[in-house]
Amino acid sequence: MDLQSLDTLHLHQKITMMVNRYEAFADDGNGEPGQLVGFVEQKRLAFKEQVTIYTDANRQSVLAGFKARKVIDLGSGYDVLDANGQPIGLFRKDFGKSLVNSTWHLEGAGAATTTGRERNQGIAVLRRIWGFLPFVNDLPFPFRYHFDFVRDGALVFSVDKKTWLRDHYLIRIPDPTIDRRLVIAQAVAVDALQSR
Repeated sequence: MDLQSLDTLHLHQKITMMVNRYEAFADDGNGEPGQLVGFVEQKRLAFKEQVTIYTDANRQSVLAGFKARKVIDLGSGYDVLDANGQPIGLFRKDFGKSLVNSTWHLEGAGAATTTGRERNQGIAVLRRIWGFLPFVNDLPFPFRYHFDFVRDGALVFSVDKKTWLRDHYLIRIPDPTIDRRLVIAQAVAVDALQSR
């Protein structure tokens, strides 16, 4: 399957004791997950974040990965690397703007910066309040949240949370030029690094 030709992906997370697992699927043409195109493992409690994206669950072939530039990553960024360890882009969380509305900046080869923000400002504020309430902060956030990634005023891709309790996302990619490996890496980061 030609990953770059896909304009819709599904991302599902499964939490285990030591590893967060993500599966990225092509759309089957009917709005449901089809062929697996990426399998991601993120070690929990890692001091220096490193995530590997494999082509399938056998973990024999690497599609891409991302690695934190610093142990304390408040705005320092993550390098996205191809299967050979060569850089294909980077992303970083905008720490200042994320205090009110989670904001990411994504850079790819030869393209202007793409900026992603939570679509609904009210939900963004409510998520922050939720984290400070002592009687609910261990419960899953009960509302779905969505991100739009925009470059020069045009939507590049969106990440929409589709379920209330489980982390299932629908990724729509209207921009044919953005590297789908960058999109998968950023979508995983939106979930895995959201609370940081």
